[in-house]
Amino acid sequence: MQPVTMPHSLNTPNADLETLERHMKDGSSPGPSLECQEIMVVDDNPANLKLLEGMLAEQGYRVGSFPSGKLALAAASQKPPGLILLDINMPGMDGYEVCERLKADTKLGGVPVIFLSALSDVEDKIKAFRSGGVDYICKPFQVEEVRARVQTHLKLNQLQKMLQQHNERLEDLVDQRTAELQAALKQIQTTYEETLAALGAALDLRDNETAGHSQRVTRYSIALANALGCTQEEVKQIAMGAFLHDFGKIGIPDSILLKGGKLTPEETKIMREHVRIGYEMVSKISFLSIAAEILLTHQECYNGNGYPQGLVGRDIPIGARIFAVSDTLDAMTSDRPYRAALPFKTAREEIVRCSGSQFDPLVVEAFVSIPEQVWAEIRNQSPSRIF
Repeated sequence: MQPVTMPHSLNTPNADLETLERHMKDGSSPGPSLECQEIMVVDDNPANLKLLEGMLAEQGYRVGSFPSGKLALAAASQKPPGLILLDINMPGMDGYEVCERLKADTKLGGVPVIFLSALSDVEDKIKAFRSGGVDYICKPFQVEEVRARVQTHLKLNQLQKMLQQHNERLEDLVDQRTAELQAALKQIQTTYEETLAALGAALDLRDNETAGHSQRVTRYSIALANALGCTQEEVKQIAMGAFLHDFGKIGIPDSILLKGGKLTPEETKIMREHVRIGYEMVSKISFLSIAAEILLTHQECYNGNGYPQGLVGRDIPIGARIFAVSDTLDAMTSDRPYRAALPFKTAREEIVRCSGSQFDPLVVEAFVSIPEQVWAEIRNQSPSRIF
């Protein structure tokens, strides 16, 4: 059978479908002329073979005649025909078995088989269709009926092949677009990471202690978020918010930010503005808009005594409630100019003591459920990019 050559205009799936629909409506052939295709006739009766050969040859078909199923299968495996006219009652191998073997062969399974038989019982026809036949013509047959059915099934077969080719091209297109989308998403993710790194670097220029602190509280917050069963997206947003929680400090004057002694009430008021400054700056970045809520609320207390809004309980975003515990853990177990780092046990006791007042009891419960060794491993991780 000659391969179906697609017209140049059918380079896109939409063009394929439009052409396919047109051929289905007007009954025309979507590929090369049907008459140039090869048809295989299998019948043990020489008279039938001669009659069918002449009838089909008059229509321009190339015909291959075979008196047995075994010979027909061997020939078909070498060169698959466009269609097979198959008798049933033949010595050695009947038509049912021939058809079943054809359909079991991946190379021949798509070749349409029309049964031509003197058997006219319904059971015989059902068996023929179950074995893989597409049509059934009873002998003695009418020449015009055979011609019409042959032409119909050749057209249907070509349309099916065209549809299969369209589907294959569509799958290739989907694979291509998927690969492009994945590459674009990877680039977006890289841009996100570079943006976070740039924001972190900007803060490092103002506060030398922030980098190590930000990485630790971020990892602590990730551990707590996972322990609380947060979704992957929630964990991601919480991590970004924790990492940038003090970003607003770049808007605080050096005289206050870097002051070694105790801040005056007025200086404290200015310092507290860092939560709003950070929120207003970061919330304008679309992929950080949710994380920005942590920048605004990370100084809120569970009992309402925090700032800037005095939020109470679960009115505080879960990310900020998680961060509050992470921040206290790191603050107490890190060296400060006015004291040395405290033992983990002391920090743990303080966090438990403040459960329900400064901290969300559920977050504290999650914190306590994580062994001290795990917290130590998180703390001792080498500084690296988190995102």
